[in-house]
Amino acid sequence: MTSASAGRRSPALRPMTPAEYAEWVEQSIVGYALDKVASGQWSPEASLELSRKENRELLPLGLDTPGNHLFAIVDDDAVAVGMLWFAVKKKFGADIAYVFDVSVRAERQREGHAARAFVALEDEVRRLGLAGISLHVFGHNDVARALYAKLGFQPTNISLFKPIEPLRA
Repeated sequence: MTSASAGRRSPALRPMTPAEYAEWVEQSIVGYALDKVASGQWSPEASLELSRKENRELLPLGLDTPGNHLFAIVDDDAVAVGMLWFAVKKKFGADIAYVFDVSVRAERQREGHAARAFVALEDEVRRLGLAGISLHVFGHNDVARALYAKLGFQPTNISLFKPIEPLRA
């Protein structure tokens, strides 16, 4: 960082490019399938097709799907280090930003990029006139849950599950 830019941070979000979208979408589908399996909601055999189906339903026009906002998370040198996707939804009686996905490349995690992205997201939500930000987090994702708590997110629902072994004959 030069002395002229010392103390000044670059924006943490910029619109995702078509090339970034093409790279992200397949990684997102695979990652979501793995999370659904890890949470016990989908079988490994069906997970990839179910994830592709949900993606087609949520982003039928890809990057150009109305009401959806896909951003690259960038570092101070404007290098893409991750992504953030939200859609405008009606929840809690108001229009809000519902975060569907946020990720930072493994080699760039633990550098504060996700936290910076959420601060930038708050500015985007204000600019759009939305009432707040909502998201889902898998119960097994302790790192994300800790980050969201630190950023001021409050639980609105908590789903619990206890597996029960069937009786064996």
